[in-house]
Amino acid sequence: MQISNTMKKIILLIGVLISIAAAHVAFGQEGIIYFETKINMHRNLPPEREGMKNMIPEFRTTKEQLIFNANESLYKSVEEEEEEEATDGGGMRMVFRTPKNETYVNQSETKRISLQEFMGKNYLINDTLKVLPWKFTGETKTIQGYVCKSATYFNEERKQNITAWFTDKLRPFLGPEGFHSLPGAVLMVDINDGERTITASKIELRALKKNELKVPAQGIKTTQAEFRKMVQEQMEKIRANGGNIIIR
Repeated sequence: MQISNTMKKIILLIGVLISIAAAHVAFGQEGIIYFETKINMHRNLPPEREGMKNMIPEFRTTKEQLIFNANESLYKSVEEEEEEEATDGGGMRMVFRTPKNETYVNQSETKRISLQEFMGKNYLINDTLKVLPWKFTGETKTIQGYVCKSATYFNEERKQNITAWFTDKLRPFLGPEGFHSLPGAVLMVDINDGERTITASKIELRALKKNELKVPAQGIKTTQAEFRKMVQEQMEKIRANGGNIIIR
């Protein structure tokens, strides 16, 4: 049976209307995506510190949440009630505390504000949104009930292979940390094949409460370049004094 041109136009129009409606729903969404970050602590140790593997756990896990509405998002760490501890069995104790880090994104203003804690002080870093050079792979996987597509890129500065999984069923240009330039919501990030992973553990679509999404405002204002320079200088001082701190 042949379909008339009129019927074809009607079918096409219905398809366009459905696509527009779906896009409208996605852009109008708001809620919270809960994430779990898993870091392989042993892989970050330099060869001369191999002995420390007996003192620290192989993996460290932290929890974060991504609060979002149609135009803004705030990614921040979840404060744990107790600090994570590790011991070597000989009385030496190492305490890991999650620093206070927040990333605020405003899509319409192409603006990003990061709050980062370092050496007991909070710093506010103002920046513009950047589109990362993603390459789409065509691979898919299901995360929290959402079919996700894969995209990759190589971070030249940090020498990291990044793989992100995103779904177009949630608001586009949304994701944890700086991974928010894909045509969908990023639900998983894999850095250097398991060195660090960020995975959505729960997705809660609901109306946000008053002041639930707040722009970071308390901290010493600086630029990304100035902040990185300061961190590098402090790390060099610590290493010169025999310390061993690894920041990723």
